Amino acid sequence: MPDFGIPPKGEEINAVISQRLKQAMAEDGAKVTIDWRGEPRHLYVISMPVDMLYFNPDTHRIRAQRTLDPVRNRAIDEDPWGQVAQEYLHDLLRQRPANPDQTDPDYTALMDELDDVGQREPGIVSPHGILVDGNTRAAALIDLGEQNIRVGVLPADTSRQDINNVELSLQLRKDRRRDYSYINRLIAIDEELGRGRSEADVAKDFNIKLATLQRDRWVYKLILDAIDRSKTDDDASLRLIDFEQHQEKLRELHRDYTKLATTDPDAAKRLMQSRLAMVLLDYPKTSLRLAEADFHTRYLASRLPEDLKPIVPASKPVSVLGIPGATLPSESSDSAAAEALTNRLLRAKAVSLDGNSATPEEVAEASATMRKARETFNVAVKLAGQNAELVKRQTAVPERLTDAADYVTQCANEFAEAKAKRALDEEAFDDALIVLRDSLESLARQAGRTFPAPGEGVAWLLEAVRSR
Repeated sequence: MPDFGIPPKGEEINAVISQRLKQAMAEDGAKVTIDWRGEPRHLYVISMPVDMLYFNPDTHRIRAQRTLDPVRNRAIDEDPWGQVAQEYLHDLLRQRPANPDQTDPDYTALMDELDDVGQREPGIVSPHGILVDGNTRAAALIDLGEQNIRVGVLPADTSRQDINNVELSLQLRKDRRRDYSYINRLIAIDEELGRGRSEADVAKDFNIKLATLQRDRWVYKLILDAIDRSKTDDDASLRLIDFEQHQEKLRELHRDYTKLATTDPDAAKRLMQSRLAMVLLDYPKTSLRLAEADFHTRYLASRLPEDLKPIVPASKPVSVLGIPGATLPSESSDSAAAEALTNRLLRAKAVSLDGNSATPEEVAEASATMRKARETFNVAVKLAGQNAELVKRQTAVPERLTDAADYVTQCANEFAEAKAKRALDEEAFDDALIVLRDSLESLARQAGRTFPAPGEGVAWLLEAVRSR
């Protein structure tokens, strides 16, 4: 964790805070309770000029979004308390996490609430004026032209790690109105694990199951790997924020990948590469589900334009370290081709979104590559969808017959009980059997035309009908 030190006006702010704390203590004023180093701590609440305080450059709320503007992001690292950095943090707190070109509707709702009823919950501030909790409220109050913000004050020996811990503990309370975005939550989890904490403890803090944490760690690693694969010679690359809106798609990918990987790791890899490519092309979740392990070879590869067909060198078996002569099977050419295509799209996506290092011509070329890929994928997705519908129709008939058999079995179980209690409507039962007979006759006619060499079940059905 970077040590940003004390803000330039930190001592001046600390003097104001100390004076107002003394007054709050003398009046036995309002308090707010936080988790402080593993124990409850009651902090006195004071009012502070909102423009005197500093936005927290470490806040997880906008951690991924910081990379949107490399120049202003660098200002946060180099001079976090300066005007450029603080104005950038203010701007980011307003923005929608998945679309920074829009104002976050939650931010607008917060401004409306503050304007209507005022500040209900106090923020938290360090002794030197760093906002620990309430960064977004402070930004909204400034935008509303309000002069003051109510804050609880942390102890004098507060460290950067304390600030991080308090922010996380407050954010993870169930009553918080504005959650971290998905990517910022993944970053926070990764940082907590990076401190050497166990998965079980971190899962407990984040109020999630251990399996959920492990799934999200897998997704985060996949995203980081995709970003690394997207890097070009001109330093263009995708950013964490580019995956913000794909949470559910990536979670489903983890589920299907891990299920398949237990029996066929190579097929699981093909599935992963095809679906990651479709994430880059912004397909909806329902379309991604059509990309099974054979999607690339069965529907896509033969339809790719020549300039999108990957050149895959022949792979060699992998030697097993320490065991002379022992080798592992090499990656299949199909998996390598799917990965190569996804790599191409990762780099093209990075360049098409790049507003700094890439030239206008390079951006136009990359965008054209993405459009061409989308057109090809559209055909493949349509064909995969038609096949999935065919399979669904093929399985629907026997499934419906099995359901009907279950109902008949249940009817047989209930028949004796109804008869014993004299609750059986014999006339209605007879009418229902006639309906069943007519249905079986209709089914028999269809089956008789379909099966020239009927199996045991179809033969029984045809004989039962003919016996009438």
